[in-house]
Amino acid sequence: VDLDTARQELEEFIPHVKNISDSSIKQMAGRDLTRFKEFKKQGIAVKFGRFTQKENKQIQKNVEEFLSLTGIDSAEKLLFTSRYPNDKDTIYRLKTEHNFCEKISEGIPRPWRLIYYRARKMFDPNNYKGRYSKEEKEKLKKYQALHGNDWKKISELMSRSNLSVAMKFSEIKSAINYGAWTKEETQKLVNAVKEVLRRKLKTEDPDSLLSLEQSDTDLWIEREKLYQALPWTEIETKVGSRYWRQCKQKWNSILTSKLTRGQQLNRGTNGLRAKINLIKRLYETKAEDASEVNWDELSNAIGDVPRTYVQTKFYRLKVSSVPLWKRKTFSEIIDYLYEKKLPELEEKL
Repeated sequence: VDLDTARQELEEFIPHVKNISDSSIKQMAGRDLTRFKEFKKQGIAVKFGRFTQKENKQIQKNVEEFLSLTGIDSAEKLLFTSRYPNDKDTIYRLKTEHNFCEKISEGIPRPWRLIYYRARKMFDPNNYKGRYSKEEKEKLKKYQALHGNDWKKISELMSRSNLSVAMKFSEIKSAINYGAWTKEETQKLVNAVKEVLRRKLKTEDPDSLLSLEQSDTDLWIEREKLYQALPWTEIETKVGSRYWRQCKQKWNSILTSKLTRGQQLNRGTNGLRAKINLIKRLYETKAEDASEVNWDELSNAIGDVPRTYVQTKFYRLKVSSVPLWKRKTFSEIIDYLYEKKLPELEEKL
């Protein structure tokens, strides 16, 4: 299939295909297009976002079956072949002979690359090494000074995952303030977010330039764009005194406050109604896993609030109301809340 045809055919399954590079389109035409068409025949849509428990189990099954088929003795060797220079030629040959791309993505309606990255995250032993010691933090600072933000290189030197070393360095690179946010800090955060949103909006919608320039005091954009993923490490740098996770949490609290115009959503009858609506809506979704829930839609059950606000409210509800919740599946937690907690809340209301 030629490049233009491939892009056109993929657009049916991937709405943002125009933003994907030519080389990635070529790979997707070979690895994904036929699979996507098969899933369409079965009435299954291509998925993005968080992986469900069911999908994680399918990836685990696919990896185990491929190891059994080829005789490769560990998932780490299969997915992190460059760590084993003595075996890499043999492993690459076995992967080619036994159609690794097709086998690893079997039964999962997602782009191959996302499935591969998810498998690497699941099976990387360097992902689960607990807290960083003082010695590791010092090493991380030293390696970053030597290699800059080459997290792949640093992760190999430290035997930690790329994401782990990048996020940890983000936390320790400056003097972090853990106290209450000052007015100055909050203003820096708002300005940083506005700057990022302006840039994104100019890139995605050049026609919006005029309206942006006319708005001297504030940045007016669609509600949906406020919830999009933002480059938090960049925003952290602009704020200076907080690390990225704090910036994200503070921004979400600002959004909640602004969008609800100061309503007391947590207290009294409003709080009870919010919990009741949340439980009912979650029960109606019939979701087996949290990642199957459309949290943006669900936010309307409580009010015009960010999805993280609703997710936090659900977390607090299950922790305070569901005994032994850690041992229960997502659907079991929802059933318990619906059957046990909901009648109690309705009576109280």
